[in-house]
Amino acid sequence: MRTFFTLLHRYFGLTIAGFLVITGLTGAIISWDHELDDLLNPHLLDASTTGTPMSATALAEEVERQFPQVEVTYYELAVEPGHSYYYWVEPRVNPETGKLYEPGFNQVYVDPVSGEILGKREWGAVWPITTENFVSFLYKLHFSLHIPEFMGTDHWGIWLLGVIALTWTIDCFIGFYLTLPKRQRQTLARATGNAEGGSYWQRWMPAWKIRWNSGKTKLNFDLHRAFGLWTWVLLFVVAFTGFSLNLYREVFFPAMSLVSDVTPTPIDQRTPSGHDKPIAAGYGFTKAIELGQQAGAEKGWSQPVNSIWYAREFGIYRIEFFTAAEGHGAGGVGHKAVFLDAKSGELLGDFTPWRGTAADLFVQAQFPLHSGRILGLPGRILISVMGLVIAMLSITGVIIWHKRYKARIRSAQKAQQDATQNVPVGISQ
Repeated sequence: MRTFFTLLHRYFGLTIAGFLVITGLTGAIISWDHELDDLLNPHLLDASTTGTPMSATALAEEVERQFPQVEVTYYELAVEPGHSYYYWVEPRVNPETGKLYEPGFNQVYVDPVSGEILGKREWGAVWPITTENFVSFLYKLHFSLHIPEFMGTDHWGIWLLGVIALTWTIDCFIGFYLTLPKRQRQTLARATGNAEGGSYWQRWMPAWKIRWNSGKTKLNFDLHRAFGLWTWVLLFVVAFTGFSLNLYREVFFPAMSLVSDVTPTPIDQRTPSGHDKPIAAGYGFTKAIELGQQAGAEKGWSQPVNSIWYAREFGIYRIEFFTAAEGHGAGGVGHKAVFLDAKSGELLGDFTPWRGTAADLFVQAQFPLHSGRILGLPGRILISVMGLVIAMLSITGVIIWHKRYKARIRSAQKAQQDATQNVPVGISQ
């Protein structure tokens, strides 16, 4: 059994190692995505004009007038002083071709006081890599590998990394099992120290230690094994949440629904129309905000409406309630929100952070756990360090395999040479 799991760990590890190096290193950096973006792109994110900000909704309409090939799908209604408004935009359908326009950008930045367009950029662009898209390039690489759209979908990279994360989750348990002493099934007496050769824990203890002065080979092995043990819980959390986030609609949510009561959002309950077939809204942002404010008031929510997202593949508005200073919301879960049908204006449902069934809370916790935001700044630091650890474990694992592979080759060659040298020499006639 141990031999089988050793082989499984080896080939699982070799299969996913390259992917984990990429996602680990990019994850370590994008834990600080907003801070890095602010540092690299003050010309987009900072606004110097003093005065009273204009209506974000009015400026959204102005963005659509200036760039008729796109429609605004997300923006915030208020920003902190000194910051620009930013608008997510998506291409409209070209009536002549029936396909989406290719505007070459998906974000527009506007001075909230003067209304001046500060700039535009394509979030997640592959090339050329500039200061404007550096952070988003890494972010998209982290969860999708930038695998392009084909066969009618651009989710191939997301699905691939979801499968990689699921494999990694299983391999976490295999790797842990392989650190245990070889004779792990013992009686209680043996496990408590009555066995010859020391107790179970005494024989397991070397797996937790690093032999710093015993040569490169042993050091590499110890780094792989000991760091894997000391950080095992965090490795499992990152692996599992990577799977749940990337395969949410396809696997995670349906699986959770089979074993527990999960409250689906209105978006979960609808089948997307497809990226190239957006659903046209029956009314605009102004009415959507008014309907959202009414719904929030009826629920007794004190926070103002501060963002609106039109999920155009689902025909749904999501309207969130928060102040400009509240950032990512309750531990990275997000903000209170209501969902409106974009055709009829019907209230489809609502969302409140950290409310619902136990399964609902578990679902909500996936991104905050994966990003570390559930613990605030210390959590983000921890996840950033874990990104480096994940890359290190992957590299040391490949080195272990490579050294053992070369050793097996040398052993086979030596055995062949010995066999050749021991062949009896024929007696000539």
